[in-house]
Amino acid sequence: MRLKAALGAAALVLAAPLTASEGGTAQVAVPGGIVAGSVAGRDTVFRGIPFAAPPVGELRWRAPAPVVPWEGERDATRPAPACLQKSEGWNKANWLHSSEDCLTLDVRTPSLKGKLPVMVWIHGGSNRSGSSSGPADSNMTDQGVVHVGIQYRLGLLGFMSHPALSAEQGGASGNYALMDQISALQWVRDNIAQFGGDPNNVTIYGESAGSQDVSLLLAAPAAQGLFHKAILQSGTPGFGMSYRTLAEAEAVGMQLDRAADAGGDVTKLRALSPVALLDLQQDVADPAAELGRSTWLRITVDGKVLPDAPDRLIARNAPKPVIIGVDKVEFGPNTDAIDLLALAETWYPGHGAEALAAYRAETPDPRRGNLALRLQSDGEFHCPADRLADLLATNGWPTWFYEFDVGENGGLTRHAYEIGFIFGRQPVGSGTQMQDYWAALAVTGDPNGKTAVSQDRPRWEPWDPKAARQIFFGQDETAMIAGKPRAEFCRFATTY
Repeated sequence: MRLKAALGAAALVLAAPLTASEGGTAQVAVPGGIVAGSVAGRDTVFRGIPFAAPPVGELRWRAPAPVVPWEGERDATRPAPACLQKSEGWNKANWLHSSEDCLTLDVRTPSLKGKLPVMVWIHGGSNRSGSSSGPADSNMTDQGVVHVGIQYRLGLLGFMSHPALSAEQGGASGNYALMDQISALQWVRDNIAQFGGDPNNVTIYGESAGSQDVSLLLAAPAAQGLFHKAILQSGTPGFGMSYRTLAEAEAVGMQLDRAADAGGDVTKLRALSPVALLDLQQDVADPAAELGRSTWLRITVDGKVLPDAPDRLIARNAPKPVIIGVDKVEFGPNTDAIDLLALAETWYPGHGAEALAAYRAETPDPRRGNLALRLQSDGEFHCPADRLADLLATNGWPTWFYEFDVGENGGLTRHAYEIGFIFGRQPVGSGTQMQDYWAALAVTGDPNGKTAVSQDRPRWEPWDPKAARQIFFGQDETAMIAGKPRAEFCRFATTY
């Protein structure tokens, strides 16, 4: 009855007119009710629009459910809570407000009545932190696009499998975060026209874990038809790690079960408080995921959301235009005073000694950092990206590859540093605007195309595995370069 009532209310609301007020707000009808956004310059911004029911209580560790209707107007002028996450270490933020009730999205649009291309951002954060906030504050809309940021469940709540969950959910569990992302894209398909967007011209893009999630959406059967182009910034299906089987994933989930003394009863796990879950998450680790440090980045082939290995699924799906790339330095140990052989074996299983010898024989490039930093940047990012670009292009996907090398005050670049040049339209070497390429892909299907504000820029040639060429965004220049710069080391890579 609750579902029927929700769907009925949604149908009524979708028939309601769109209105705007003189006081700097705008109202749009969406499933669930009316949302009231705010005017920001020439744009209208809506924050925290629910695209699914709160995944709490009995809905914890289940596929996203339909939105629950609300009374009156919903205030969409303030950021919604991020999905539940720990504020610590590199994710330390005293201002962070997170909640298990978090399946919302943000929309920034330059026109409520247009039919503009849509760009949907999927945030990074190792699949255990982050939020949708970027697009709501970006000037990407100046390019003539509608900009959307989505949220998805993180860590244990987004990726945990468990034998009892698999038993109650048709033989598979986990990948709830991917289900959230697919649900958000379905919302975009059904509702973005109310915000001036074209549901038949949607580009998904993300960085780091968000890029990984984009690559998995390229693969997932349920996501096909919900988007038409994609951009992957420093992230691939496996980040150089093997895919996790459902049995392996369930074994990781049983670590939580034992830590909570649940005895295999997911009812007890669903009864845990959010604070207790975050505390217990510290005791859950997959030793095959970079020695336990990247538990939620080792993706699970569950047989349902991902019925096969992502690379095989991608090869079977209809081609779409794709930009893929890396930062010249991503991240890794800042010192070589560690067990380098163990690090090499982590990223090149079975070839660690041979790979380490090749790195030691390399003439160091000061722009790539120390040996350990080079080794992890290659094994986790560069080599999987090269392999994925080859896979895409070989199977008919129009593909463009980039390497980004701009650092603060001329220093080394770092993982995620390119985001500011894309969200903020800041020029890189020779005054080139990276944002223009990104928006052009969304608008025209080709990064060399024109948008509302794009400037002349070097032509970006497509990727050809047999004669590889990529664009280089550098400190002093933007130019095409030939070859695969890390091929000497990527020959040891066997994963995506």
